[in-house]
Amino acid sequence: MAESVPKQAECLAAAGLQSRILLPSSPEYASRIEAYWSKSSQLKPACFIQPTSAAEVADAVKALVAAKQTFAVRSGGCNFWPSNNIDNGVTIDLGQLAWIKYNADDETVSIGPGARWGQVYEYLAQYDRAVAGGREARVGVGGLLLGGGNTLFTGRRGFACDNVIEYEVVLANGSIVKATAGGEHSDLFRALKGGGNNFGIVTSYTMPAIPCASIWGGLVILPPDIMPAAADAFVDFTSNLEKDPDSNLILMIAHLEPKRGSVIAGLYANVAGVEKPPIFNKFLEFPELLSTYKKTTLVECLNATAQGTGYHGVWFASSFANNPAILRRAAELHAELAAEFEDHITDQDFQTQCIFQPLPRAFAQNSVKLGGNMLGLERNQVDGVLWSAHIMVRTAEHEAWAYPRVRAYVEKVRAYAAEQGGLLDWITANYANPSQPVLESYGPENVARIREVANKYDADGVFQTLCPGGFKISKVQG
Repeated sequence: MAESVPKQAECLAAAGLQSRILLPSSPEYASRIEAYWSKSSQLKPACFIQPTSAAEVADAVKALVAAKQTFAVRSGGCNFWPSNNIDNGVTIDLGQLAWIKYNADDETVSIGPGARWGQVYEYLAQYDRAVAGGREARVGVGGLLLGGGNTLFTGRRGFACDNVIEYEVVLANGSIVKATAGGEHSDLFRALKGGGNNFGIVTSYTMPAIPCASIWGGLVILPPDIMPAAADAFVDFTSNLEKDPDSNLILMIAHLEPKRGSVIAGLYANVAGVEKPPIFNKFLEFPELLSTYKKTTLVECLNATAQGTGYHGVWFASSFANNPAILRRAAELHAELAAEFEDHITDQDFQTQCIFQPLPRAFAQNSVKLGGNMLGLERNQVDGVLWSAHIMVRTAEHEAWAYPRVRAYVEKVRAYAAEQGGLLDWITANYANPSQPVLESYGPENVARIREVANKYDADGVFQTLCPGGFKISKVQG
């Protein structure tokens, strides 16, 4: 006899989707819970529904809407907070929609939302191709693209979202539409570029293929006492990126190992394969505790960026002017924060990351050339820094203890940036805390555009009320 489904899933069974339902009693259910990268996201839905096509996603949405059943949408399951899961509701798990298809005729790649970027790059490597996607192999496709997405190719090609040339979207009424720049749904096409899950469920992304046989890059670990000079080197790097758009840098001050003390870690990369390009000269002069940079493949390079697993997470994001004084202050405050964690978490099994990424005006100019997005970065009058604070701890109790301390740290850095006249508006959805005003940071014009498109394509507010995860336009005042 078939196992009975919980009340929350009755509408899905009635719609003919019984075979796609994962119940809490099944081993597959437990494995899908465990597959969430962050333990903070490992909530317990009443069931998962695993559609295998856009049509089945549409059937599931229609059934859930008719039953007024709350639901979440999961692509790769890599967010640190449960925007992609829901307690006692239904989680639409897009993990079966994980195809990658390269079309040599028009040099495009079709990607399912359930794929992860490591899978994408491994598949495309056989064709000496890549796409402008994530910089960590386990990051999921859907969340990165809907949130904006910084990439190794941003200096030349804009953000990840700028590189999507077609979306297939299931709307709240169950209809399936194709959104392109010049098509019937061009307003939806642009709103999806940073507008999140306010409009529907994207079931396929099409992106241009990028010739990429090899790159230069890798991980480097530097001693923490170079930070004053490293801040100057970072500012110089950011100021010169427009002259070398193929180079990329991620710099972090971090407590990474279960022992006292922090290091400076960096990802150096040049996607044109130029070894030790001059833009890195100041960094290459620093003493190195470890380095892996070499002529390599994109897949191998990104294996070095893997985040730790099995942690609860507290993340925040911000941006500020490319000012070395602000970087140094963020570093000083991080040292105080890390010391507090070292005293409290006695086995030292936690991670703190104070991460700096270049945000020159050229990035936004690339976005504008490609038709624009929702992020609002073209308003910046100065080169900037994308900054984020990532804290990972092993238990829910430590997460609750960490949250107010991390928030206070972020507020201190932002206050100092404001005192220096360098606090910028933008807060990236990809690293932001759910308490942060992400959509508001895009500017009033883009807020109005997101609201207008959401009202047009989801007039009943299904993705505002029944699907509560993510940054919702209905929560933005005005």
